[in-house]
Amino acid sequence: MTQVAVIGAGTMGNGIAHLFAQHAWEVTLIDVRAPALEQGLKTIRSNLDRQVKKGTLSAEAPAQVLSRIATAESLEAAAGAELVVEAATENQTLKFEIFKTLDRVCAPGVILASNTSSISITAIAASTGRPGQVVGMHFMNPVPVMQLVEIIRGHATSDDATARVVEIARALGKTPVEVNDYPGFVANRLLLPMINEAVYCVMEGVATPEAVDTVMKLGLNHPMGPLALADLIGLDVCLAILEVLHQGLGDPKYRACPLLRRMVAAGHLGRKSGRGFYDYAK
Repeated sequence: MTQVAVIGAGTMGNGIAHLFAQHAWEVTLIDVRAPALEQGLKTIRSNLDRQVKKGTLSAEAPAQVLSRIATAESLEAAAGAELVVEAATENQTLKFEIFKTLDRVCAPGVILASNTSSISITAIAASTGRPGQVVGMHFMNPVPVMQLVEIIRGHATSDDATARVVEIARALGKTPVEVNDYPGFVANRLLLPMINEAVYCVMEGVATPEAVDTVMKLGLNHPMGPLALADLIGLDVCLAILEVLHQGLGDPKYRACPLLRRMVAAGHLGRKSGRGFYDYAK
């Protein structure tokens, strides 16, 4: 298997495309928006140059990696792929439509994977005629750097599809961990309540964002504070995951902090908007 289609050229999608191309896969990066594809390729170039400067890639490698990445604006371009990894916006309705189309476009044996951070793999699979071949492949951000890939089995995901995706993750130099299909899986079920509580600390005047993050970094040895991490993830994404946890598990402890809702409504989404708990305009 050497041909992959990656759906979505945003932060996760371009990172996934970068990773596969670096490991000699032919990649078709698909996004309905041409500017997103241009920005995605620009980000990949920048990250490859960074790897060269760090000495983890040869000077010739960026050109070789980029030569393996083609772009397209239609899901029809996934027709020749042997694996599809969807990394579109964290919107349930959108993902259902994408998978319904991919099911029609792709050959019967193709595994359809989703990089969703919280939406049910079982529900996504139900929008296709191949639920046994739909699996979660949840990469961490930044994709080329972070070691973990959560492999999520939907209710109908086959043993063969799971084993194949685990094998692929290992071949990409990652450490796959199998988890079952429950809201938030493992990573976000643990992470988002911590981020949410950190936001409550700010809202209630317990401490400033800088103080909260310093406590977690110096007191609990976290490499990044929860609020800086929320800004990196995107506050809109954090809110969307909390909504899935709250709805899917029905427990009020997952209710999103009002301050988080207010910041998202104001368009203060973190790094990608230039402002979140911290100011990135500089």
